[in-house]
Amino acid sequence: MFAVGHLALGHLCGKVASKISKVNVNLPLLFLASVIPDVDLLIPGLEHRGPTHSLILACLIFLPAFLLYGKKAVPYFIALVQHFILGDFLTGGGVQLLWPLNTKWYGAHIKMMSQINILLEGTLFLTSLIFILKTRDAPTLLQPHPTNQILTIPILTVLLPSLFSFPLHVPPELIIPHLTYLTLFTISILKDLKTKKDTEGLKSRILESDLSRAKASTSHSVEV
Repeated sequence: MFAVGHLALGHLCGKVASKISKVNVNLPLLFLASVIPDVDLLIPGLEHRGPTHSLILACLIFLPAFLLYGKKAVPYFIALVQHFILGDFLTGGGVQLLWPLNTKWYGAHIKMMSQINILLEGTLFLTSLIFILKTRDAPTLLQPHPTNQILTIPILTVLLPSLFSFPLHVPPELIIPHLTYLTLFTISILKDLKTKKDTEGLKSRILESDLSRAKASTSHSVEV
């Protein structure tokens, strides 16, 4: 599945899980979890869709999170595992779902460039976009927050295939969906950076004002 499909499916699955679990979610973390298994593309010697797409490994990695945060970790776990038990299981060459117990490839093997997959990912994207616009997700995502910066990673998963055809070429029908996520994530990051800059500027002006007052007070004491 292409990045847009993973992002949309991760967002939708994570939100459903959060509603069932009755917990709030951090949207940047949810989008990050939905694409992080593809980090194997950047690790030399690690087979794509291998260990990082293992349900067993995902459970082991999330065990500390479940122990520490309980049901609050559930939406992020669901957003993560949908990547390979739904997205990549259905499309492409399959996944090593049970690594390290075995290295067998599991999947439905729907071709990535097929009209079936393009229609599937396009539908998931539209559903996710409607959900974002109809709920509080849009204003929440566009509010300044320190975790907005981690959207840099989902941005890379969108940029690399869309502009550089890495790891594979994106079909024309999915270019606009990819760019839509790219725009949304970029605005979120820029708003956070602008807020930080404004806050630092305000702190600097307050400090200068305090120093000026202290200097004036000192001068007045000396004159007296």
